[in-house]
Amino acid sequence: MKGEFSVFRFQFSAGARRVGQGARAFPLVAWFAVVSWGGLAAEVPVQLRPDRVDQMIAKGVAFLVRSQQADGMIQVRDKAQQHGAAMTGLSLMALAAVGHQPVDKTPEGEAMRRALGYLLRPDAQSVSGYFGQRDGSRMYGHGIITLALTELLGMGVDKAQDGLLRERAQRGVNLILAAQRVKKYDGRFIGGWRYSPDAGDADLSVTVWQLLALRSAKNAGLVVPKEAIDAAVGYLRRSYASGRDAQGQLLSRQSAFGYVPGQPPQYAMAAAGLLAMQVCGLPEAPEALGAAGWVRTGLPDWGTPWVFYGTYYFAQASHKRGGEVARVVAEHVGALLLAHQQADGAWLGADGSEGGEGPVYGTALALLALSVRYHYLPIYQD
Repeated sequence: MKGEFSVFRFQFSAGARRVGQGARAFPLVAWFAVVSWGGLAAEVPVQLRPDRVDQMIAKGVAFLVRSQQADGMIQVRDKAQQHGAAMTGLSLMALAAVGHQPVDKTPEGEAMRRALGYLLRPDAQSVSGYFGQRDGSRMYGHGIITLALTELLGMGVDKAQDGLLRERAQRGVNLILAAQRVKKYDGRFIGGWRYSPDAGDADLSVTVWQLLALRSAKNAGLVVPKEAIDAAVGYLRRSYASGRDAQGQLLSRQSAFGYVPGQPPQYAMAAAGLLAMQVCGLPEAPEALGAAGWVRTGLPDWGTPWVFYGTYYFAQASHKRGGEVARVVAEHVGALLLAHQQADGAWLGADGSEGGEGPVYGTALALLALSVRYHYLPIYQD
């Protein structure tokens, strides 16, 4: 990222559970942000209503609700055959993250009830517990859907649905555990996951979704052996781009996580690995501290590869770091997403990495990135 960028300062309204609630009668105000980037400094005048993030979120939520199909899937019509279940799970998490629940007597609550029904259909999950087969989303989708179900435990419309949520989520967890135990052809991949349940290798992108699902499931009281999470953390550590000395200590503390062990760090994987370490209770581990420093050396712009995917992780991880880091990143992410939200409320990737994923993908991840001001999902809470 080169040159100057403007930073928006947002005020949050305490006590508002849901977008659009609470006091919102703020005057138009002007803020000045002094930004230093690449040796350049600029004082940028910004005029913005302090509830503009709420407005962005409300428009994004409305887009997801409008994108729901008759069967409950949340996916735009021309991509209904592309990872529909995974996008429905991602959308459910996004809606819950900004304060909506399936029991709400609102259009958003109705959309969540129908989306849950879609994911809980008997044919949505295979006999082995796999969610990623029917819609072609593979282990990516499986991790996303399992995480969505574990995060929504206790939010079912009644006890019967809560019981079904728990049963399907545990089956999803069991599939994740079985896939982790598959023999890997290289010791560096032990503890991780890749595209299929029987994969003999691993990458960080797929692994983080499974690890978040396991942590969420364990927090919710499902059966998750400690050894499985420990093994996944071991894979995270091996994905950190640094040699180690004879005692196993990092040789480079100014680095981050790569896509697979031995590859250099990149923005999305650095942020994903950082959040995963934090969620596993290791925010001060050398790898987490190194990644936290590395990822802040190049704040994302719209041309950053996998900008939605990485910024979702980056926003959540930075919020967990707290303090000035959380404030600066929240402002930068808000400004970046404000500049690129479409008139219909959606976000759509512009580059080759995400341009073909569609607006439900971009919108759900954008909402998850912006949701740090609410912090409703248990997995992201401290």
